[in-house]
Amino acid sequence: MLYPLKILSEEAHQVSGFWYNPNIHPFTEYQNRLSAVKTFESLKSFPVFYNDSYDLEKYLKAVLNDLENRCSYCYKIRLIKTANWAIQEYFDGFTTTLLVSPYQKHELIKEIGEKIGKDLGIDFVYRDFRPGFYEGKNEAKRLDLYSQKYCGCIFSEKERYLKKTKGESSRKL
Repeated sequence: MLYPLKILSEEAHQVSGFWYNPNIHPFTEYQNRLSAVKTFESLKSFPVFYNDSYDLEKYLKAVLNDLENRCSYCYKIRLIKTANWAIQEYFDGFTTTLLVSPYQKHELIKEIGEKIGKDLGIDFVYRDFRPGFYEGKNEAKRLDLYSQKYCGCIFSEKERYLKKTKGESSRKL
């Protein structure tokens, strides 16, 4: 969130945040991330609008039969919600901080965002924010903001721990 805000502000965009994350698991992770955004909002006088609905069951029901494409569904529901909010609030465009992570499926996010923008009649503001990933991480650390360790969904949490376990066991050999 930090680096995209910096870049878009430098480009003279009026930027507001929108919180909607029904995919995050466990609920304590959701709360930690929400708290970090609220802290950032107050530190930087950055306006954030919250759709604070923790609808994990809906997300899980939608992805359980097609886990390989869960990211596509997750990006789509969050970008649709963001685009609709942007239209309602009379913004010219929308984007996502997902574009800062080197761990996300960048081209898929871009494709979905552009399609939603075209379908809804609002610009998807595409930027490759990945070059600022570590700058944003360092700024979050400096501000003492919680920093996530995985994408957010229960499946990415599992993958995170499985990778760590496999890495640990291979080092012991």
